[in-house]
Amino acid sequence: MTDWGFWQASWDEQQESYLPDREERLAAMLDAVEGVVGSAPRVLDLACGPASITTRVLARFPSATVVGVDVDPVLLAIARGVHAADGRVSFVAADLREPDWAQAVPHEKGFDAVLTATALHWLAEPDLTRLYADLARLVRAGGIYCNADHMPLVGAPRLSAAVNAATVRLQEQARAASGALDWDSWWAAAAAEPALAELMIERGGLFEGTGHPVEFTPPATWHVTRLRHGGFAEAAVIWRDRADGVIAAVR
Repeated sequence: MTDWGFWQASWDEQQESYLPDREERLAAMLDAVEGVVGSAPRVLDLACGPASITTRVLARFPSATVVGVDVDPVLLAIARGVHAADGRVSFVAADLREPDWAQAVPHEKGFDAVLTATALHWLAEPDLTRLYADLARLVRAGGIYCNADHMPLVGAPRLSAAVNAATVRLQEQARAASGALDWDSWWAAAAAEPALAELMIERGGLFEGTGHPVEFTPPATWHVTRLRHGGFAEAAVIWRDRADGVIAAVR
């Protein structure tokens, strides 16, 4: 029997080796959710992966309900396995690159919160711009959206170089201390898991191996502007560390 909890924990360790302050940024999002919409939110975990955010939402807000959406069949299998017995959670396979992705998501009442982390930089600029307008229709009035991702400094090349070098050093130190797998090694291990073998083949057709088609990492000001133009009443940076940040927007 597959230990899905092991695979989620292994994913988290791999991610934390790149983002040593990962828990801090996720906590910042949950703090914002509680402050804006309370402690029993209906949450959309956007590009949910193996449900790392979902797990933390439910640990902090036991009365919450969550819909997770992702296109990656391997990560969705882990997410579904971890939360198989939890009636508060459901998962949907949908590709955020497609204009009609939201039709697969039950959203009649609107979501109190939409949360995502270290995922949307895989969308091209036109897709992310359109997605922000989509989210303004999915989030209820007064609801919140939070995105934790790479948001580089602009107009300061020497400072950016210094910050990026420090980040690389921290990542190397974190990986050496934890013994966590890196990105490629994690996917190689997943490919050796019998329960994921067929899904890895399906995934290969979507992403051509372990890579992704694009990487779009605009500064925080880009996100703020597009969210406001897309239909959110306010948007701002609520957490920052070097070249990463958390944007929150209220509908």
